[in-house]
Amino acid sequence: MPAPTLAALGGAGNVVGVADLVGAGSSGDAGRVDGAGSVGGEALCSVSPARDAGSSFTYAERSATHTPGITDSAPRHDWAIAVEFAQRLEVALGRSGSTLFPYADAESIWNEHRESTRGRDLDITGLSYAILEAAPQQWPCPDSGDTRAAQAVLASAAANSSVVGGGESPVTSLGQARLYADGIFPTADGRARFANVSYKPVAEAREARYPFSLNTGRLRDQWHGMSRTGTLGRLFGHVREPTLQMHPQDMARRLLQEGDLVHVTSKRGSILVPVQASKEQGMSQVFLAMHWGEEFLSGRSSSGERLAGVNALTTSAYCPDSKQPEFKHAAVKVLKAELPWTLLAMAWLPDGQALQARVQLQALMAEFPFASCVPFASTPVPGAQGAGAERQGVLFRAAASEAAPAELLERIEAILQLQGAEVLRYADAKCGQRRAMRLQRVDSDTRLDGFLLAGDTSAQAWISSLLQEEQAAQAYGRALLLPVAKPPLAVVSKGKVVCTCFNVRDIAIEDNLKSTTGSLPERLAKLQGALQCGTNCGSCVPELQRMVRSSAPPMTTHPIIPISTAQTA
Repeated sequence: MPAPTLAALGGAGNVVGVADLVGAGSSGDAGRVDGAGSVGGEALCSVSPARDAGSSFTYAERSATHTPGITDSAPRHDWAIAVEFAQRLEVALGRSGSTLFPYADAESIWNEHRESTRGRDLDITGLSYAILEAAPQQWPCPDSGDTRAAQAVLASAAANSSVVGGGESPVTSLGQARLYADGIFPTADGRARFANVSYKPVAEAREARYPFSLNTGRLRDQWHGMSRTGTLGRLFGHVREPTLQMHPQDMARRLLQEGDLVHVTSKRGSILVPVQASKEQGMSQVFLAMHWGEEFLSGRSSSGERLAGVNALTTSAYCPDSKQPEFKHAAVKVLKAELPWTLLAMAWLPDGQALQARVQLQALMAEFPFASCVPFASTPVPGAQGAGAERQGVLFRAAASEAAPAELLERIEAILQLQGAEVLRYADAKCGQRRAMRLQRVDSDTRLDGFLLAGDTSAQAWISSLLQEEQAAQAYGRALLLPVAKPPLAVVSKGKVVCTCFNVRDIAIEDNLKSTTGSLPERLAKLQGALQCGTNCGSCVPELQRMVRSSAPPMTTHPIIPISTAQTA
């Protein structure tokens, strides 16, 4: 079936509001519309995790897999929401007749994808859910006698209630082991094309006005535009907020301190971002993760326009053969920003309300020259399910040349639920200072559940540790309102998360390595055996290897054997 077009659905002349299509429908899905509520607005719906919906993958290294999900799910699967949305859109646009989206399950959608590959070098018409559940396959795997025979074997096994996929699979590899083994390639004459590439310098070289090379790339725990990973607070435990990484010597030459706001400017645009020292960067090089778009990093330019995140800096140059953009290099300059008034607000929010609060705060980011907004989460409780598994929160940071209006700060406090009798307050409008602390009684302890620091944020390090690590706060009392960098009582941090899968922190790793002996591989293996870090997804293994290399193994002591005078003689 060809892909439906807007014209097929009734023409571009009929503008349908998203609010008319998403909401509390008959299916009971919770939906909310953000923005103008028309075409181009955003609708947020609750979607089941991928593990519940099942997943089918066709990889570039020529393997195809399928993992079955569960039939019933609340909230619903993403494909079911998309299908119902498309069917509502058909009705709204006045289209009559049979629907263009007659999908009853995910398999029917995959079958249409399968048919679209027929006759191409990615031909998977010989595969099915049943075959992929029995064993992963290589593509291409066109429809053939072998694949039809495999389907018959699986149908017979299912009819006889045999367990497919348990023990020895009744299906072996059906796909083509080597691509283009016949020497015929997908070109007009069937012959391969080689790109005779000669070296070309970067499209935009450094110069006196733009002396830094800006490199962009992904973060360890994030993926692409963070459309999925960016909503999970736990995945921000490794890199909490947007920062520009710079070599410490470059920072020293420019009199920059850790956390200072800097203007990063290319020939196309400029953004504001905190700077972070990193010896992993070379001299005259800076790094900013590609994920930090305007929903996480933004603000207002001097001309009143909303800042667009990292993409405001990158070049539009790309390779004419591979079509890959040259995002790995852009010439930029880095200058310290003078924005003395700062704001930091963090709060734990009830289950299901963190995402809504983030969207509301993102709408306020353009009220400040600099603003960032990210989620965070608590340590998962082992064995807990649902709302009790982990808490979700939101962090909002901003800076300006002068104090923000009280009305704007009140809106931020309302979004983060920093209101009520349990909130301690301090305000000095003349000096632009404002602080709010929401305290919550938990058993015999008093916990800090949310706070706002505006004006002087020097206390942010220890106060944010109290909140994020859920430490007891009753001993601090009104001292929470003091603008002091050093807490009146010591706050012992639990450390930075290194392994997100098992929530292993750097302090625990360093303590373990102090008593771990052996070669570098042996020490790493012992560390993983003791703490499990790096034994699941493996993304933290490079950092673990660096920590093992940088830590000195414990000294081996040998007993001192005294030498007698007689032996000496």
